[in-house]
Amino acid sequence: MAVNKLERRQKIRSRIRGKISGTTERPRFSVFRSNRDIYVQLIDDSQGVTVLAASTRDKDFTRTGNKVEQSKSIGSAVAKKAVEKGITEVVFDRGGFLYHGRVKAVAEGAREGGLKF
Repeated sequence: MAVNKLERRQKIRSRIRGKISGTTERPRFSVFRSNRDIYVQLIDDSQGVTVLAASTRDKDFTRTGNKVEQSKSIGSAVAKKAVEKGITEVVFDRGGFLYHGRVKAVAEGAREGGLKF
């Protein structure tokens, strides 16, 4: 039975989402990685709202360096915005992606920016 990458990731993602959820005090730090861009959201699952979001497609983001370096800068940008809103702790949701490369870079950038998870 050949399962394609997307189906495999969705299965892993649903397994992760069954175990974690974000609250108002500790939102879910959700990461999505496409081939070109990386997207990060802080989500309050108890109310069903996105607290804040950032991506490499934002107008104020300048593309410098490779994709891993861009991911790290997005992580630190999200952390900076979150700390301004008074959020210091989050639950990390890797979205079914391996904790490696760009996903790991986002997490490291967020930790350097002041988020705890």
